Amino acid sequence: MTPEIIILALLAGFLGLRLYSVLGKRTGHEQEPLPRQVEKSPRAPIAQPQIGEDKRTDIAQIGDIPAAASASRDLAAIAAADREFDPARFVEGAKSAYRMVLEAFWSGDRETLDYLTDDEVGKSFVDTIDAREERGETLEHRLVRIEEAKIVEADYRRPVARVTLQFDSDIAALVRDKDGNVIGGSMTDAVEAHDIWTFQRDLTSDDPNWTLVETATV
Repeated sequence: MTPEIIILALLAGFLGLRLYSVLGKRTGHEQEPLPRQVEKSPRAPIAQPQIGEDKRTDIAQIGDIPAAASASRDLAAIAAADREFDPARFVEGAKSAYRMVLEAFWSGDRETLDYLTDDEVGKSFVDTIDAREERGETLEHRLVRIEEAKIVEADYRRPVARVTLQFDSDIAALVRDKDGNVIGGSMTDAVEAHDIWTFQRDLTSDDPNWTLVETATV
């Protein structure tokens, strides 16, 4: 599905993004309930992991957060390699990143996207923004809420750690043409979105940021 079809359909998946150092850190930062998205974001193809129904239902509690039971061993290995890593804080940071990237994409904020995404994902977003602006279209999207964010996969192959989350959210989206006419969406009805994002980090690096490396929608 091309980015152009992204009008009200659904959310995007995500992109490669660099998270603030709060992601996965025990900082005590609390995340408030978030708003949500509508237009499908450009997304990088996901090679792995492929999330099947069995994976999504095999959910257990790891500390205070829901996570796939299969992820527990690697999450423990990541925490052992990086003493600052905490799954609960990671999830809260990932939720913040989810909102920031979506809002930057919707508003056409290339500078923020450049900071938050890797080259491939960033280019995908910018290409879509460029095409949207050429058509004279503007978005009025809002992340209404994130119903749930849960870890569905984790992998640690020294020194690289990967953590995959599923975001279930509601997004209100509205698209206007160059004359200001509504051509899709509604700000009164929210669309359900189910996105899979994979974040990666070299734990030996001095850079505390995680990078979004894969995205998909389920």
